[in-house]
Amino acid sequence: MTEDPLARLLRPDIATMEEYTPIVPFEVLSRRLGLPAEAIVKLDANENPYGPAPSVYRALADCRRYNIYPDPEQTLLREAIEPYLGLSRDHIVFGNGSDELIDLTMRLFVFPGDEVLSLPPTFGMYSYNTSLCAGRLIEVPRRDDFSVDAEAVEKAVASAGERAKLLFVNSPNNPDGSLISAGVLERLLRLPVLVVLDEAYAEFSGQSFVSWVPQHWNLVVLRTFSKWAGLGGLRIGYGVYPLALARHLWKIKPPYSINVAAQEAVLASLGERDYLTANVARIVAERERLISSLAALPQVHPYPSQSNFVLCRITGSSSLELKRHLERQGILVRYYSKPGLSDCIRISVGRPEQNDAAVRGLKEALSALSATQTS
Repeated sequence: MTEDPLARLLRPDIATMEEYTPIVPFEVLSRRLGLPAEAIVKLDANENPYGPAPSVYRALADCRRYNIYPDPEQTLLREAIEPYLGLSRDHIVFGNGSDELIDLTMRLFVFPGDEVLSLPPTFGMYSYNTSLCAGRLIEVPRRDDFSVDAEAVEKAVASAGERAKLLFVNSPNNPDGSLISAGVLERLLRLPVLVVLDEAYAEFSGQSFVSWVPQHWNLVVLRTFSKWAGLGGLRIGYGVYPLALARHLWKIKPPYSINVAAQEAVLASLGERDYLTANVARIVAERERLISSLAALPQVHPYPSQSNFVLCRITGSSSLELKRHLERQGILVRYYSKPGLSDCIRISVGRPEQNDAAVRGLKEALSALSATQTS
């Protein structure tokens, strides 16, 4: 058998690495299901159902600088977000989504074999990027109620010793929507690791620890415009870093990763905070209504959430079959095959009519599956 010449050159850890599984694009699903796009109820990716502020569309249409490279220092963006955060622009670095900042932060600290701690079930990019850096992922499972087991984290860090570099904490946590408490965060910040607090959904919770960053050498807070401002398709997030760390991050950040369209959209969004905040309030109200409606279904057990999604544990039926049944109706929800979540689905909070359609579809799907099991 002829030896593959590529195999000799390729990093062996990449060759055997598990691929990240993203959400299937909307257009592909529409074609696969044979349904028009307007007939699909898309509640599988935690997207903002109201979209961007109206001025975003005008700003994108009016911009005449798409032929010019963007500002590598992000001057206008960092100035504009200062009042929103109440912090100096010197702490702030924008990225191509917070995914880029997760990657860059890891690159600053993680040598092959170094350890990164994650608190599953949680956002999959932490494990993905650890693999890219040839790091070793240490998973410290959350408790049954999804709260952080601080004592277990402390033991894991002590066991790893100097190999432990980063601890990723998602709050509100994806996929369940739970928050970390101030007391637990204070406890974690006493550990000799960098704590990366991912607050992608903070605007839906009313809780943020971004103001803590200047007082803690080892706290980074990541935020995004994808969720509350409806800019998921433009890929723009930001990180709030201790000043000493921000200086090093600028050394390795690609200079033009924030495109001109994303910059214009953020500037317009920050000028319409009242409009966007009102949409956030609508989503929060719908979240609570959706939880009540789901709880009325006998086989559905929704968890409390402080985000724009609801995790539900399903009893008496296969959650995978339930997801597939809903998909055939044009209702898209997220299914998990991970340990501890294989009997769960996650439903993003949509507009009222979308949420009503999801609850009706879920009720019909559960009834159909029950009939199949008893026949």
